[in-house]
Amino acid sequence: MNPIGADGYEDHPLLNKTVRDIASRGEGVLTAVTHELHNHGTVRLAHIRPASGIEWTTAADNIQLVP
Repeated sequence: MNPIGADGYEDHPLLNKTVRDIASRGEGVLTAVTHELHNHGTVRLAHIRPASGIEWTTAADNIQLVP
């Protein structure tokens, strides 16, 4: 696991790189990985911004680097 700041943001190695969300097959720049507390535990969310500018989130385990 990568270091997590007090603000809940993870210092992920793919930040600011083009990634693919394997669940939706969408591609964009990884802008953040956050950790959110829910009743069942902590969830890691990847925030992805495509060229359209409309960000979406997916499970952080769903991202891969676009070659």
